[in-house]
Amino acid sequence: MDIFANLVNGIIGVLSPTTLLFLGVGVLVGMFVGAIPGLGASAGLAILLPLTFGLEPTTAIVMLAAVYYGAMYGNTITAVLINTPGDSAGVPATLEGHPLAKQGRAGPALVVAAIASFIAGTVAVVLLTITAPLMAGVASSFGPPELFLLVVIGLLTLIVLVGRNWLRGLLSVLIGFAIGTVGIDVGGGAQRYTFGSTELINGIHFIPVAIGLFGLGEVLWTLYRGGHRDGASPMRLNRRSGPFWPSRQEWRQARSPIARGTPLGFVLGVIPGAGATVASLISYSVEKGLSKRPQRFGKGAIEGMAGPESANNAAATGAMVPLLTLGIPGSASTAVLLGGFLMWGLQPGPLLMTQEPEFAWGLISSMYLGNVMLLLVSVFCIPLFAAVTRTPFRTLGPLVILLCAFGTFAVNGSVVEVGIMFACGVLGFFMRMYGLAPAATVIALVLGPIAEETLRQTLLLDGGMTLFVQRTPSLVMLFVMALVLCLPLLGTPLKRTAARVAGPSRRAGAAADAEAAEAEEDGGPESVRRQEASGGG
Repeated sequence: MDIFANLVNGIIGVLSPTTLLFLGVGVLVGMFVGAIPGLGASAGLAILLPLTFGLEPTTAIVMLAAVYYGAMYGNTITAVLINTPGDSAGVPATLEGHPLAKQGRAGPALVVAAIASFIAGTVAVVLLTITAPLMAGVASSFGPPELFLLVVIGLLTLIVLVGRNWLRGLLSVLIGFAIGTVGIDVGGGAQRYTFGSTELINGIHFIPVAIGLFGLGEVLWTLYRGGHRDGASPMRLNRRSGPFWPSRQEWRQARSPIARGTPLGFVLGVIPGAGATVASLISYSVEKGLSKRPQRFGKGAIEGMAGPESANNAAATGAMVPLLTLGIPGSASTAVLLGGFLMWGLQPGPLLMTQEPEFAWGLISSMYLGNVMLLLVSVFCIPLFAAVTRTPFRTLGPLVILLCAFGTFAVNGSVVEVGIMFACGVLGFFMRMYGLAPAATVIALVLGPIAEETLRQTLLLDGGMTLFVQRTPSLVMLFVMALVLCLPLLGTPLKRTAARVAGPSRRAGAAADAEAAEAEEDGGPESVRRQEASGGG
């Protein structure tokens, strides 16, 4: 009953005209940001965060959260129409959505993605409403040893899951640690790596680093790949490009993937470091593995769109659980949101929901309304957002650079921070070039000082390091750490075993599969035309 009462109070608080206005603006801006190739949710949030500095905290975080999940859908638009995901979580939408667009099925692909996002987002918010108070109650009993181990688990997950080489993940995390050590030593009070600069005594602020790595770094990377030489996208979305609504068969094909992707995405989103990208790719692999005709994948399988889209939106909401209850970001985007919390003087953690109930429950309540707005805007304004993908980068690039510089300067009025932003932009470019992960660096920048502080507090307690093996929660977390470390060792043998088992059956059925694929591609243009002619769609 307390949860229900708090939720009702949160909804009442969000229903003010001002908050609703900024909620709608956040959804629209998020979809525009997500539809700009190369930006994505993290870069958009980093650029827009300083612009909310003068707003009331609840209104500001509601708007930024709307930008967050609005951008998750916006990047699908570019993935489907121009084969360029705005974020790495949109890769499955590229693999399946763009082939559908070339078949004249761009409208159905985007509508299915919007419905999957709405269903997954709504279910995930319900799960957030239930799990956040429970986790906050459990986390309130955590001491410094448990909080330190929790941070380490999040960082280990990042290292293991970033790219194909865990060494690159480790290096990305260490860069974030190094940036986080600048400033005052929390233990002794000595200056560290300030080089005599008074501007660096308080450390390197999170905002210029995030804006540089995500915003400016993406612009430089796009320039390096020749994006400024590309003209407007030739893809159009209108009546002549094909039917807008999915057929009945496509709806049937999408139902089960949405049902599977939603809980999978939420669980993976709760794990610090996993995030929407991991959820989306795992969901795509699951759907391909469960499919009776996996040869369709990569050629426009609607279930390859529905499952990952539901997974990445559920993961986006799931990542709010550790942020609100533990103060630990579950993804790069929630790391930027954490920077917003701290900028407004709010400390996420176990006590947030009891000390700031209006803020916490107002944010959760706004996500229910935000999902409804996202559905309406995404379905009825898809052609409008598709126009963003036809804007050449030589027009967008300078505008993004200007916003990066203005946003950084607006926070503290510091020219030094603007210089740090440009330096981090160059760093982000080279990280992309050599396969490192700016997202891991940003999360490590946030978690590094937390890890240092909690480790120092643990060492000052009676028992010191032995506390890690004396407390049951700590032992459980040590076991989880061991499992995370074993993931790279188990991955290769399992893949080889699966390949050996699947090999004979695949060879035996290859001829039959090829014949069936040529006869009829489910959801392809010929079968769709037959369904529509018979009244099926």
